[in-house]
Amino acid sequence: MTIPALPYSDPVRLHQIGASLSRRLEPDAEARQRIARALNLKSLDRFEADLEVTATVSGWRLTGRVVADAVQSCVLTLEPLPVHVDDRFEINLVEAVDTAPSDEGEIDLELDDDSPDVVENGQIDLGQYAVEQLALHLDPYPRKDGAVFEQPPEPGEISPFGVLRALKPNDGDKS
Repeated sequence: MTIPALPYSDPVRLHQIGASLSRRLEPDAEARQRIARALNLKSLDRFEADLEVTATVSGWRLTGRVVADAVQSCVLTLEPLPVHVDDRFEINLVEAVDTAPSDEGEIDLELDDDSPDVVENGQIDLGQYAVEQLALHLDPYPRKDGAVFEQPPEPGEISPFGVLRALKPNDGDKS
């Protein structure tokens, strides 16, 4: 199994952060095309991310703002649907810790929405976080104003014998 390449990457090593690090990301046209393909967008005309990584007592805090102008497809009409994203976000990060299995060979995991993201390999990929935040702020089912889904009529009797019944002559038609 091959892991697909990230559409946009801007890794920062943890030792480069210090007390804080600010970065503005503006992918070029080729990178925006890769991001658009990865997010199933018709186009991504503008994508900017202002990010700041700050050291905290327990790890790091990534705060930022993502601004984008994109075109999605309406899920009903497939017509182009322009969308503007301008949102702020905050993510807590901690360094990966080797979790040794307990005596029973099980690892206790807690699924909590407030749990921090784990930094692996000693680096934070700011580009990956920016793309992820853009994806989270896009409508997964964009619908053009006024577009309404109409249920198609139900088909008649569905039976493998329906075709044979159509070939059978009527009772009054004895040929």
